[in-house]
Amino acid sequence: MTALSTQVCVAGAGPAGLVLAIALGRAGIDCTVVERRPRAYLEQQARAGFLEHRVVAYLREQGVAPGLDQGMSHARCEFRLPDRRFCLPYGELAGGFAHTVYPQHLLVADLIATLLAEGGKILFEYAITGVTGLDGDRPKVTCRADQGPPVDIACDLVAGCDGWRGVTRTAVPAGPRTVAVRYPFNWLTLLAEVPPDADQVVYALHDNGFAGQMPRTPKVSRFYLACPPESAVADWPDDRVWKELGERLSTGGAPAPRPGPILDKGMLAMRSAVTEPMQYGRLFLAGDSAHPLTPVGAKGMNLAIADAAHLAGAMTAYYRDGDESRLRGYSDSRLPLVWRAHEFSDRFLRMLHPAGSDYEDALGRSRWDQLERNSAAARVFAAEYVGSGPLIA
Repeated sequence: MTALSTQVCVAGAGPAGLVLAIALGRAGIDCTVVERRPRAYLEQQARAGFLEHRVVAYLREQGVAPGLDQGMSHARCEFRLPDRRFCLPYGELAGGFAHTVYPQHLLVADLIATLLAEGGKILFEYAITGVTGLDGDRPKVTCRADQGPPVDIACDLVAGCDGWRGVTRTAVPAGPRTVAVRYPFNWLTLLAEVPPDADQVVYALHDNGFAGQMPRTPKVSRFYLACPPESAVADWPDDRVWKELGERLSTGGAPAPRPGPILDKGMLAMRSAVTEPMQYGRLFLAGDSAHPLTPVGAKGMNLAIADAAHLAGAMTAYYRDGDESRLRGYSDSRLPLVWRAHEFSDRFLRMLHPAGSDYEDALGRSRWDQLERNSAAARVFAAEYVGSGPLIA
């Protein structure tokens, strides 16, 4: 048994955990990050890539992601409906703001390099097996590397940034209250060597289901295909994928995408959940550990970084000034913003996936008409989509 000691133990080296650890280190707060996966995996696994304006502003201010300068700026999207297609210049409608497309694994690589260069500590390939003592003054995080001996990390505070299936969320003795929804479809996710459609995201509605094309780099696109919830990746050979993408993305009279090599293929069960409260004793949950949500609206990583920024400020005030009020109020402050993002994602998802009844279809047509023709409705959508408000309330 190896015993370590730190002030803050961060579970998980994703965007939330790394942003938090960097901020704490710069404030002179001792911090240890525990991550079950290898560094190479984190820096290569392709995932989300749309960063809100306010998140990019925060990361630039902190100087932690130099690669953002190579990210693509996007400020409009195209909606392809069965009877028409239209472009929404959401950046212009939101006051000149834009998304930055920068794949998550590249951001994580930047953050890891920054943290290690500044003397931060990350235990890669250490799986957390238990979190105890959350009601006391010195919680303990137990972890181990492969077949090695257990390592006990005594700390003042624990930041749970290890995802929905991580250990920290389940460490609360009484069990947190979780509100969840499972949507009646999956999304097939694809990464392909296909240039993006101009400089915009494409959302297409088709009788066969939703399809989307999202830019990742100037030469690579992320594609989504809605499919039944019982579908598996094996049901979707490449020929079928390109046939469906061609049909769905050409709706509204648009050209079909040119097929290219598929680099990655996966199946995403469409579900969202929120854990309330986001804290217990000395444990504070952030990102997917507390509130995973669908990729519709690209809010997941952005919410996680906002959680981390809030926690960093609260923990710094606790250690620097002895002010525990922001830590005590962490969950109450974050949950309204979390639910607002979930509401936007749910509303947007229901627009892209009509329920099928005559009534719901008519409601859907009204929503699209408002988005296309009603500047007030479009401005509200644009502001929520691009993230034009403050990062921390």
